[in-house]
Amino acid sequence: MPTNIMELPFIKGLDLCEQFFEVAVRPLLDHHFPNLRYAAGRLGGGSDVLGFDTPQSRDHDWGPRGTLFLAEADFDELTPAIDQLLREKLPTTFRGYPTHYGRHPDGSLNLEFIDAGPVNHMIKITTAERFAQAYLALDISQPLQPANWLCLPSQHLATMRNGRLFHDSLGEMTQLRQTLHFYPHDVWLYLLAGQWTRIAQEDVFVSRTGDVGDDLGSRMIAGRQVQNVMRLAFLLEKKYAPYSKWFGTAFAQLDCAADLAPIFDRVWQAASWQPREAALNEAYLYLARWHNKLQLTDPLPAEVGFFHERPYRVIHTDQYADVLYEQIQDPQVRALPRGLGNLDQLSDSTDILSAAWRFPKFAPLFDSENL
Repeated sequence: MPTNIMELPFIKGLDLCEQFFEVAVRPLLDHHFPNLRYAAGRLGGGSDVLGFDTPQSRDHDWGPRGTLFLAEADFDELTPAIDQLLREKLPTTFRGYPTHYGRHPDGSLNLEFIDAGPVNHMIKITTAERFAQAYLALDISQPLQPANWLCLPSQHLATMRNGRLFHDSLGEMTQLRQTLHFYPHDVWLYLLAGQWTRIAQEDVFVSRTGDVGDDLGSRMIAGRQVQNVMRLAFLLEKKYAPYSKWFGTAFAQLDCAADLAPIFDRVWQAASWQPREAALNEAYLYLARWHNKLQLTDPLPAEVGFFHERPYRVIHTDQYADVLYEQIQDPQVRALPRGLGNLDQLSDSTDILSAAWRFPKFAPLFDSENL
């Protein structure tokens, strides 16, 4: 029996999990619980859920695993029996990989070879309601409100969209994934406006810092502006941006990446603020023309001008935010404070964006009466 998991042929995690369900898990459920209505899939956290796992990913929190979603009425009665069935009847290996998991002191889960069961499997048993509450802090019995959307980090939304359901005879998880596939139109406009605002807040600072000899500050702000451009590109392509580890990888898969990446290279390579400013303005103009092509608002002039009477060149990105806000029709979205955006546009703290129980605590930020 092999002992080094890293020497096994690599299989993409989503494919491995789906095969594991179809070959090992589903037959057990069909035989022992023939009338069971449930959903099964690989959703939630993990690089494999986004499709970005590599052979290195196998060192923790990776392997043949998944989630079973039972009906709420069946959960208390059937969960212990299903869990015991899987512990006793699952094979100890699948496609060469162990199905048994051990836990390291740091809390991560690691595949471990064992000679015989029972198997400490990683088939999480839950319900759609419990999963939505634990992973998204959502009550799926209630319609999503604009503040709910704004408190959902795009990383979590990306895993819901890019994960995979293998089976669903209940329909709840299918419906949840359809609902979360992308933002409602007016929420999308609000986020686009918020991201244009982010760009407008610092676009001239790249030039101003360079002009006073602070090249380090100019480079730092330029890097942040590139990230702002990338995040706006995700929104314009109606894709959810993952967190920082996979942000660039996911961006490279966008249709616009082939056009924008060479512009970013010129930002990085610029030896002074003037060519750095010019490259960033080229990126802003690309977004401006894209905005006009989508016909989200009446066309705006996509041109570079001076920042008031100062010798700095800008495209006045704030005007794009202004006209987008005016297109919002939903009264609840129109009442949201301008310029805030969503949780991703307000914070990049992992301790905020990865802790579902914290998400609702930010809802008061989006109440205009609290500001």
